[in-house]
Amino acid sequence: MAESRTATLYRMVLPDHTCPFGVRAKQILQSEGFTVDDRILRSREEVDAFKAEHDVATTPQIFIDDERIGGSDDLERYLAK
Repeated sequence: MAESRTATLYRMVLPDHTCPFGVRAKQILQSEGFTVDDRILRSREEVDAFKAEHDVATTPQIFIDDERIGGSDDLERYLAK
């Protein structure tokens, strides 16, 4: 039986804006067979608090095996290895 792969995705979905990079990251992860723990940041305050806590400048942020991979471009490079 194949090993289950899980990724945690933090992405921004505000009332007036859904981050397209977060949508793309989720699609990439699912297409690669990951179960996605999709953690939605629903307000500017949640986004800002997340970025400050993790010392990052942007969302989405992807974590695999408790390792921060980065954003959607970083995810693509990680999976290409």
